[in-house]
Amino acid sequence: MLMNFVNSSGMKKIQMVDLKGQYSKIKDAVDTSVLEVLESTAYINGPKVHEFQKNLENYLGVKHVIPCANGTDALQIAMMGLGLQPGDEVITADFTFAATVEVIALLQLTPVLVDVDPVTFNIDIEAIKKAITPKTKAIVPVHLFGMCANMEAVMEIAKAHDLFVIEDNAQAIGSTYTYSDGRKAKAGTIGHVSSTSFFPSKNLGCYGDGGAIFTNDDDLAHTIRGIVNHGMYVRYHHDVVGVNSRLDSIQAAILDIKLKNLDAYNAARQQAARAYNKAFEGQDNIIVPSGKTTCTGICDTCDCHVFHQYTLRILNSDRDALVKHLNEKGIPCGVYYPIPLHRQKAYMDSRYDEDDFKVTNQLVKEVISLPMHTELDDDQIEFITSTVINFVNS
Repeated sequence: MLMNFVNSSGMKKIQMVDLKGQYSKIKDAVDTSVLEVLESTAYINGPKVHEFQKNLENYLGVKHVIPCANGTDALQIAMMGLGLQPGDEVITADFTFAATVEVIALLQLTPVLVDVDPVTFNIDIEAIKKAITPKTKAIVPVHLFGMCANMEAVMEIAKAHDLFVIEDNAQAIGSTYTYSDGRKAKAGTIGHVSSTSFFPSKNLGCYGDGGAIFTNDDDLAHTIRGIVNHGMYVRYHHDVVGVNSRLDSIQAAILDIKLKNLDAYNAARQQAARAYNKAFEGQDNIIVPSGKTTCTGICDTCDCHVFHQYTLRILNSDRDALVKHLNEKGIPCGVYYPIPLHRQKAYMDSRYDEDDFKVTNQLVKEVISLPMHTELDDDQIEFITSTVINFVNS
């Protein structure tokens, strides 16, 4: 049986993401399923891929899931499927991982970065409106850190201006968006098309690379299925310009097992987040993530946030010194993200005005992500939170 290292105090070693602990609980099922793939030798587009695809479609309530090789490919292929052309402008958030803007640039589209909301960290609705020009063709809202963006408002803007919406759902699979009339939908099923990543540390992660595209549009799904497979629908007949981006059967077998546990995994993350929040109550210099402001404010649960990351804002203190202090105490942490995209060398643009990125420029100085995964226990959370509080108040 796999065991986590236990230190002299009797507490398990704290991991940023405890993949080994999670694996130990599903080891028999995973090992059996992987061996079935090896024995079948159906490594590419085998039965396990199709089973996982159908099960994920059913879970999300979406018509089409198209698996692919990784989350970055998924986002690029989604844009290719929409037929966006060089020079078309695509609006997205400045405060996110570079892959979101990377694929826009790779396709010779024009990225238009905008500021984010200071509470949710997601794309700012008013900033989207301000950024729209006659060249704008699409909006890419990112469900950052596991929290749904304000999709109702995004879709209203898109409809008014005849724009595509491509959800970057790499960090929020399983989260639920609540509309103003009480309707609910899974993140990644609201826009015209969506992408996700199955990177190992994700809420639904494989043991290598993997990704998928979601859509309810039959024609778009057909196009995308060709793109992921060299543009082929019939072998050696290349109908569209494509790429080689397929989810292998071993990863699909692992993901199918983990999909059955996804709601429980997300519930464990939400429980850990509530414990963190409770420990930080009354701390004026620590702003905890909110789970109720992304949708409409009417949800009674945190289903709109599945806490891929648990990210604090640290006020009136040295965030970088806190990172060093936590590491010295054996507590891993992360700064996602230390440099805004508009300041990255690859994506600098003379059109950008620093006054348009006030929130992002502040967040990069304040944010810190604490350990967040399905295996966190009360002792670890108590140690982590007390260490943070003692430092901030010292």
